[in-house]
Amino acid sequence: MRRIVILGCSGTGKSTLAQAVGARQKLPIVHLDSLFWKPGWVESERPEFAQRVAGVAAQDRWVMDGNYGVTFEARLPRADLIVVMERPRLTCMRRVIWRSVKHWGRSRPDLAEGCPERFDLAFWRYVWNYRRDSAPKNAAAIARFAPTTPLVRLISDAETAAFLETLAPSAPAPGKLSRSD
Repeated sequence: MRRIVILGCSGTGKSTLAQAVGARQKLPIVHLDSLFWKPGWVESERPEFAQRVAGVAAQDRWVMDGNYGVTFEARLPRADLIVVMERPRLTCMRRVIWRSVKHWGRSRPDLAEGCPERFDLAFWRYVWNYRRDSAPKNAAAIARFAPTTPLVRLISDAETAAFLETLAPSAPAPGKLSRSD
């Protein structure tokens, strides 16, 4: 596998899984949040963001975590594997609140510099309503843009760990640098 898309609600472990898959498969890691957000939590313009993601998606090797429907058309058809992470709503809420406390006032590695962690009620509403509002859109996009691409659903941390064990470690591509940042 050379191109892997990881989808799911915030708090499911997408970024953590992307890091682990990238390290194990020697794939460059692309956190879509770091491409979307500008310093000070300023949103990118949708066309500019979609174009940036399309440029990255056109590359030969990557693991990308994040949803962002405006990028599905560029990412999903190129993916060799789509991973959908699902966790109970309360698990996601607990994890995003804990993440806010743990990283309070500092930028996380999966975000752009200048985006310090904060308490954000609008974001927490998004997490609370993800299964109702966003998950069906993601499923429709997969059906539209990648109907034959292998899909793995991971509904627990144990399943995620078992999935990682199925990935054979691979060597970097000849003549290319392998980065995981």
